[in-house]
This record gives sequence, structure tokens and C-alpha cells, in this order.
Amino acid sequence: MREFDDGFAVFLEDLKQHPQYNSEKIKKAYELAEEAHAGQKRRSGEPYIMHPVAVARILFGLGMDNECIIGALLHDVVEDTDYDLAYIENHFGPDVALLVDGVTKLGQIPLSTREEVQAENIRKMFIAMNKDVRVIIIKLADRLHNMRTLQHMPEYKQREKSLETLEIYAPIAHRLGIRAIKEELEDAAVKYLDPIAYKEIENSLSMKQEEGEKFLNEIKEKIGARITPAMENVNITSRVKSVHGIFRKVYIKGKSFEEIYDIYAVRIIVNTMIDCYNALGIVHDMFKPLPGRFKDYISTPKPNMYQSLHTTVLSENGVPFEIQIRTWDMHRTAELGIAAHWKYKLGKGGKDSLDAGLSWIHRMLETGEESDTPEDLVANIKVDLSVEEVYVFTPKGDVKSLPTGSTVIDFAYAIHSAVGNKMVGAKVDGRIVTLDYQVKTGERIEILTSNQQNKGPSKDWLSIVKTGEARNKIRTWFKKERREENIEEGKAIVEKELRRNFIRLSSEKYNEFIAKIAERQHCNDTDEFYAAVGYGGVQINRLMPGIKDEYNRNWKEEKDAEKPLPSNVVDKPRKASSSNGIIVEGIDNCLIKMAKCCSPLPGEEIVGFITRGYGLSIHKRNCVNVPQDLENCPEPERWIKAHWDESIKIETKSTLDVYAIDRDGVVLDITSKLMNMHVKIHSINARPINDGNCLTTLTLAVNSKEHLENISKIIRKIDGVYHIERSGV
Repeated sequence: MREFDDGFAVFLEDLKQHPQYNSEKIKKAYELAEEAHAGQKRRSGEPYIMHPVAVARILFGLGMDNECIIGALLHDVVEDTDYDLAYIENHFGPDVALLVDGVTKLGQIPLSTREEVQAENIRKMFIAMNKDVRVIIIKLADRLHNMRTLQHMPEYKQREKSLETLEIYAPIAHRLGIRAIKEELEDAAVKYLDPIAYKEIENSLSMKQEEGEKFLNEIKEKIGARITPAMENVNITSRVKSVHGIFRKVYIKGKSFEEIYDIYAVRIIVNTMIDCYNALGIVHDMFKPLPGRFKDYISTPKPNMYQSLHTTVLSENGVPFEIQIRTWDMHRTAELGIAAHWKYKLGKGGKDSLDAGLSWIHRMLETGEESDTPEDLVANIKVDLSVEEVYVFTPKGDVKSLPTGSTVIDFAYAIHSAVGNKMVGAKVDGRIVTLDYQVKTGERIEILTSNQQNKGPSKDWLSIVKTGEARNKIRTWFKKERREENIEEGKAIVEKELRRNFIRLSSEKYNEFIAKIAERQHCNDTDEFYAAVGYGGVQINRLMPGIKDEYNRNWKEEKDAEKPLPSNVVDKPRKASSSNGIIVEGIDNCLIKMAKCCSPLPGEEIVGFITRGYGLSIHKRNCVNVPQDLENCPEPERWIKAHWDESIKIETKSTLDVYAIDRDGVVLDITSKLMNMHVKIHSINARPINDGNCLTTLTLAVNSKEHLENISKIIRKIDGVYHIERSGV
């Protein structure tokens, strides 16, 4: 006699009520799983077989197909027992084997950190998802049951699993539109990550439960009395907002409980789309709608296929509540998301209609392939899976979803790599914006591009973009198109960082030392390592603790510290910073910054001023803040001779104020001229001033005073431009 009930007998009877399921084959899978897991127990002390049965029952509730349920029963067999994939494939077919393999974690691969293990498992999961999305649906059900039984795990594991659930799995459930799983995962994660806040919200909701239920019942009766006579087959239900939804607004966004307008919601389900809009008219006639709180997700569905009308209204007593209106088909998709394709269309039919909803998986996979480190991969996925999204329009009216905080550059790369790489500007709702402009829901965005052969992104964009997709595409461009420049820049960065950390070696030892670092970073040679540093794929400052430890243990020679410097080094002017290309007499390895009061350019006469705690500030010699007589001024010892290193080509920023008659296209003409001259624009801001005039402020990359003068000369020829000033001078 069994001492426990794993629930399979009742589950099997439920299966037999649905002819689309092969109950005999599912029973065979259960018997294999029961035998394979015999003797294994969970942390709770229960037999392990209870877990795969529970996962299979969750998937049955979603309406998933035979292969998915069989895969759920067998999902831990290969990972935790002696059975292999070949056995699974021979007895249950290639589809089930693919699902089991996709859910199985990686084996004993020598990965050094927990982040690398996590990243590689996530990468494997996305590759499997790309082949069959049912992999992630099994994984979500597996994670859901684990979260339901998380109380048996150690506290540190509870927090670790909860954080991963909140950052990876709940957002995936959101992207797939499986609302019930998403909300339960989020609520369970909050329970373990912030138990005090969870209890406070739970208590607040329970205190309001009785009055809330009474309020919602009265509202449903009133709406039903008006809508039911007007249309057939109407269903009116209600819900209270999830704990996690309230947690985000109260504890993250800082709102009070009373400021949350959608704690209570009424859902109206009708037959047709026309009925949806008719029902909206009726409820707006009954209750006062709150301005700015109406959203039409029917005409513009969310990327996870969700469709519904949302409106927030005030009751007669002034209590705000949300009303959601949708058809029965929309309701099924809203509750089950992608799983509805299996429950209501059976089998794997409707593949073409799935492709658009799953395009984010392909993009995520590309992001994973282009990430340089496991940490970058995990960070990019967390950002790109962000539940907080904005929905914006292309000029043709197509909807694009982006994480909140995304810029117009992110939008350009979301359209296509080529669009982002050739981008020179952007218009939002018809007006030109700066490249760091953060897009908002409902805006129409047009990307301005250049067909110039040498056009490409700027490295400054890496600090502007929000999405991992955009960041990796920018890095990939620099990786492929600017290899020689990357190598030179990488060398300069590495040398500067080693000097800053007092790592000094002879030429022979230096090359050998760098080769060892490159090998540890899985680079084929030192040039590949320098290139990776140059385009930003490897962050040298992250590696410095390990590099310093290696140097001190195996490379540092104590006698070197006692050697006096050669006499010719003291008197010789030294470069203070190769990146700035400035030579300062008698000073080496000093932090340099350009004075904003005069913004000196290569070719202009300069002088250095030693600031307290901030290194050396470089001014133009004729700057208003520089004394005319440096020898007899207060603190003359703080003024240092400096000049530009003519052997190095320097690129620096300079800002121009362009005054012009405010006419259509004047800003576009300015950007076109700059584009034709291959001038990199760091930022652009245009605004009307007075009497029909406008001011356009441009921050440009220039390499000399003459270069800037030439740019100004070309811009002056544009129709309507009447004055140009150099800012900060």
C-alpha cells in the first residue's frame, strides 16, 4: 500500500474526459518517471514524483497538448536519474525529447561563477524556446510549483529563487500573456523578498475585503441592468489588484494606498468588437471617466496579443475603479496568452500567427549571442524583459514595445540594425528631439538616417541606450567596422589603467603579461583583447583586482621599487594623458579635464591649472579666468605650461549656438550639412526664441580650431542662418 497520494490517479481520470489527450501514453510517461525518481525526496520530505505530477496538472489547466504534459512528467528524469535523452526519444518521440532537453539544466561544465552558470542556463533555455515555445511554458509551470513549495528551502535560497523569478520568469510569463501564472509568481516572490510589505498589503486588502466585495457587487448590478438588455451573452465579473501590483505602486513608486485607482476592477465580456465599444459608451454615460485613464488595446494590441478596452471611472460616491471590456476570444487570450493556441485550436496549429508574438524570443537570442560576458547577458535580459513598457508608433502606424526609459536610439535599433547604424537624428510627433530623448507611450517616431558610407553609431550612445539589444548592436558595429581603431584605443586604455594602478613592466614582460590576461579572457591574441577593450566588450576596470593580484604574486620585482628613475626622465616633458593628447611639463599620470568656461580645442594655445582634488584643468591661454601675468598672479605655482601633442589626432567636443529664421526644415538642413561633412553630432537641441527666430544648439566632435571654423563657415551658408556663436567662449 502507498503511504502517499501523488494525485496522478485523479489527474488521469480528468484526462480521460478530454478525447484530445492520449491517456495511455501519458500514463506510460508517469510510470517511467515514478520508477526513475523512486527513493528521491523533496526538501519537504515528500516523494519527488509529486513535483512532476503537479507541474503536469498546471499545464493541463492551461490546456497544453500531449507532448507538453508528457514532457512535464519527464522533465527532471534526464537531469536527476540514469535515463538519457536517447531513451526518451526512442519511447516518446523527438518532440518530447526536445522539450525535456530544453528544460534540463546544463551538466558539469567548468564555469567559474554563479552568474556564468545562470547565464549559460538562460542562454540554453532561449535556444530551446526558439525551437519550441512549449519549453518555457513547462519551465514556467515548474517554477510556479517550486514557488508554491518554497517554504521548505533555506532562507538564502528563498531569496535567490524569488529574485530570479521576479526578474526572469514572471516577465517571460507576461510576454507570453499567461496572466494567472505571472501574477502568482510575482506575489510569491514578493512574499519572500519583502515579507513585511507583503503582510501589510495583505492586511490592507483583507480589511477592505468586505466593503470591497459589497462595492463591486453593487457596481456589477448597475452595469448589468444597463448592458444586458442592449446585447446578448454578457458576462460581468470583478477582481482585486494583485499584491505585487500594489507593491510596485506603493513601495517602488511611492504612492499611497488611496492613490491606486485600479485596486478594484470590473470586467465586461461581450460577443463582438462592436459590443465592446457600445459597452464603453454605456459605462461612460453611467460613470464619470477620469481624464488620461482610457487605453484602447483592441485597436493597438500589446505585443503579447492582449486586447481589451481599459477605462477608469468614478462611482457615485467618488470611489475610482477600473473597467475592462473585451470579447470572449480576447478574454481567453488575456488569461492564457500563447497557451490559448493549444487549448482552443488544438495541436501546434496556427504557427504563422504565433511568429509575430514570439519575435522577442529571436531578438533575445541575438542579444545573448552578442553579449561579451555572462554578466552582460543576464543584465540585458533583465532590462529587455522589463514588465514596465512603453508602446510607440512607426511612421506607418506599426506598434513597437520598449522598456520604460528607452530612447529614440533604442527605437531605431528595435526596427533594424541598419536603421540604428545609419541614424543621424529623430523626430517625435513631427518635432526634432535629442538622441537621448526617452520615448513615451502613444508617440509617433521617425528616424532620420544617412546613406553616407562612413556613417556609423557613436560610442557615446552606449551610455544613452536602455536595451541590451541596442547596446550589443552598437558594440557589434564597432567590433566589425573599427577593428584597428579599437586596438589602438584599447591599448591606450589598458596602458593608462595599468599606470594608474602602479603596474610597471619591461617591454618583454609587458607583452607576456598582457598575453596572459588575453588568454584568461578567451581571446585568441593580444590584438583581440585590445580590440574588445576598445569597443567596450571588456571592461578593464572590472578585471583590475585580478590583474593586480596576478602582478603582485608573479610579476612584481621588489628591487624595481628601489631603482632611481633615470635622470633624463625628470626634466623631460611627459604626456599627462594620452587620451586627451596634451603634454604637461614635469607631470605624468595626472587626471586632466577641459575647462567648460572656454572649451579649448587642439591648435589653440593652452595652459594648465592644478585644482585641489580634481587633477589638472586645461584652459585657453586667453580665457577670461586665466591671469594675463602668470608669474605675478596669486598662487603662480598652480599654473603649469601645457601644449597639444601634435603627433596624436585628438577628437574633442565643442558646442555651437546657431541663430536662424524659424522656417520649416532649417534644422534638417543643418544636420544634413554636418552629415555630408562626416561630423559626429553628440547632441542637438532646437527651440524658437523671439520674432520668428530659432536657436539650434549643437554639440559636435571636432579635431581642431580650424575644423570648427570650417564647420561654422559651411553652416553660415544655409538659408536663414544669420549668426553662429561658440558656447563657453
